[in-house]
Amino acid sequence: MSFLLTTLTKKQEVDSIIRDTIDKVLDLRFGRASDADCHQLDDILAKSAREVSKFATIALVDIVSEEIQVYVKYFDITLISSMIFFFNAHHLKMDSGTADHTKWIGAFHRKQDFIDVVEAIFRSAMKGKLIVTCPLPPERIPKFQPLFKDV
Repeated sequence: MSFLLTTLTKKQEVDSIIRDTIDKVLDLRFGRASDADCHQLDDILAKSAREVSKFATIALVDIVSEEIQVYVKYFDITLISSMIFFFNAHHLKMDSGTADHTKWIGAFHRKQDFIDVVEAIFRSAMKGKLIVTCPLPPERIPKFQPLFKDV
């Protein structure tokens, strides 16, 4: 299903979609096509794309690409899959009860969870807010343990 979504492999493509997506939430999924977690998330994203198309644009960012490493480092993409949200070129943050408000880490449990999150982000962004409270109950938010290297 992920073949239905735009895949970005160049820094210029990512810059362009961030700059050119106006009055819609831009959902960038950072990951690898070969990763099982990405497959699950991509399936949900592809199935949701039409339903959110009036207020959101979804694109996949292939972190295997050397050109994309500048974004991988900038957004501290250490866990796959990760989603970053933008609205009118502003990076939006979401408080989902995890330590990291800059991105969504992991797959959604179901299609409606993704739609609910994107709607909440869109509504908040339209009001000028740059941080959104996650609308999902805690049991449907992926849990992860950060790994600290060289501490």
